[in-house]
Amino acid sequence: MLAPVPRPTDPFAVRCSRALLAPRSRLSFLALVLLTAATLVVLYEPQRLLSSGWPRTDGAGAVMLFALAYGVCTAAFVPRPVLNLAAGALFGSAFGLTAAVAGTVLGAGISFTLGRVLGQDALRPLLKGRWLRAADGQLSRHGFRSMLAIRLFPGVPFAAANYCAAVSRMGYVPFLLATAIGTVPNTAAYVVAGAQAGEPGSPAFLISAGFIVVSGLAAAVVAWRKRHALRRPAAGEPVSEPVPVSEPVPVAAS
Repeated sequence: MLAPVPRPTDPFAVRCSRALLAPRSRLSFLALVLLTAATLVVLYEPQRLLSSGWPRTDGAGAVMLFALAYGVCTAAFVPRPVLNLAAGALFGSAFGLTAAVAGTVLGAGISFTLGRVLGQDALRPLLKGRWLRAADGQLSRHGFRSMLAIRLFPGVPFAAANYCAAVSRMGYVPFLLATAIGTVPNTAAYVVAGAQAGEPGSPAFLISAGFIVVSGLAAAVVAWRKRHALRRPAAGEPVSEPVPVSEPVPVAAS
């Protein structure tokens, strides 16, 4: 009697699901999402709607809705300075700062989640350069402190910091907490400048504009110093030394 033919243990649907959930497939999907978001921003310019087409009202609902739109636009690469100025112009200093910080944390959380779920598994094996390994180690071991410094000094682009943190082993809570605290000074400067844009000679506008310039210069100095620090080998990294070349021993003539 013939033995029954065994059925394949790996059906087509399972193979397709594994292929779609593979790290490279998820990374490709992340790249497609980010490219689509950037294209929509260039074509439709949603920041113009937030700055000019938003209903001028001081209600809490409008502030919450603006924060939600701010977070989505930030995750789609809309420049945060433009959104901060719009928040100040629409809601004033206090409510504008609240909406801007809430939207910043929301947008950072969206980007962090996308990078962690779709990109971490595929990108971590590629961290082989000295700069990449140093940045990954700093974010993984000292997540809150490192992210707080990045947010306080606006030298690193907001989206780049989000996705670098997502690829590292930093947790959600340190990332979001450092973002909420570290973005307050710079965000407040832009929000106040937007609120006082009608009076460019007022002390509040001049102070906020001066803070923006000083923080930008400080970020450039810190980035320059970190650049030289990363060039030096780490504490545990072996330093290659030149191998001495032995001189040929003369052979005595017989």
